[in-house]
Amino acid sequence: MSLKVAVQMDPIEGINIEGDTSFLMMESAQARGHSLFVYLTTTLAMENGRIFARGRDVTVQRVKGDHARLGEMRKVELSEFDVVLMRQDPPFDMHYIDATFFLEAIHPKTLVVNNPAEVRSAPEKLFVTKFPDLQPPTLITWDRAAILDFRAEHGDIVLKPLNGRGGSGVTRHLKDDPNLDTLLELHAELGREPVIVQKFLPSVTRGDKRILLIDGEPVGAINRVPAKGQIRSNLAVGGEAQPVELSARDREICAAIGPELKARGLIFVGIDVIGEWLTEINVTSPTGAVALKRFTGIDATEVMWRRIEALRA
Repeated sequence: MSLKVAVQMDPIEGINIEGDTSFLMMESAQARGHSLFVYLTTTLAMENGRIFARGRDVTVQRVKGDHARLGEMRKVELSEFDVVLMRQDPPFDMHYIDATFFLEAIHPKTLVVNNPAEVRSAPEKLFVTKFPDLQPPTLITWDRAAILDFRAEHGDIVLKPLNGRGGSGVTRHLKDDPNLDTLLELHAELGREPVIVQKFLPSVTRGDKRILLIDGEPVGAINRVPAKGQIRSNLAVGGEAQPVELSARDREICAAIGPELKARGLIFVGIDVIGEWLTEINVTSPTGAVALKRFTGIDATEVMWRRIEALRA
């Protein structure tokens, strides 16, 4: 089976092929005989109910500095493709949300991965609240008084912007930290979104697991260990990837959320687990597949394409 695949992503020229999951997805697709086309969200257009984009055909190769051979810019109708991969990086803002409305107009006749309507309705730090028994004590609010009450109850807390990404803006606050008020003021000045507050989990120093699931089934995990003296384990802010096995608790978490992911058409998902607790369900542009392949030989993108091919058959 040969599929026509369009990839909605950030500029391919600027990606780091040594760690980029989108590139691995494209590399795997090409090896399986699928054609590739790339475009930016800024070229999307809806005209008389039809969805268009301007982009370029591309072939990829794992050669640093020469990883993408691009054709001429051309306008396409996205419904002519079999699959669209929605792989642009967050932030999950109105620009991101508007793009999901465009793609919703062609899905599922053209399979969009992940389902754009469900991506829109499953913000990563909110979706996890559907599974309260799996997550640590968590508060999401604009209300300063509620945050102070939460800290008084739980002691050390972690504060995150609700729609942040890659560990950006994540801070830890001790029970008597005098800087919390100031930071909340800064959050209020910089944006209108609420913040997420969670009880600090000391086990984060041993790592934050990224588990990849394909169509609701776990395929493997990596452990992201924060740099010494840090609490953020995201690879984008200096965390170190290490091999790790799925624990019984990890499998319990995956079994609990897997049917919901499958039902929503969330085919490629990355969840974050600290110790015994599920902290995020990442559905926008999950990463971690390159490190997983390096450590274990498991290629989550190959598993993904086999599933997509079955859905398109």
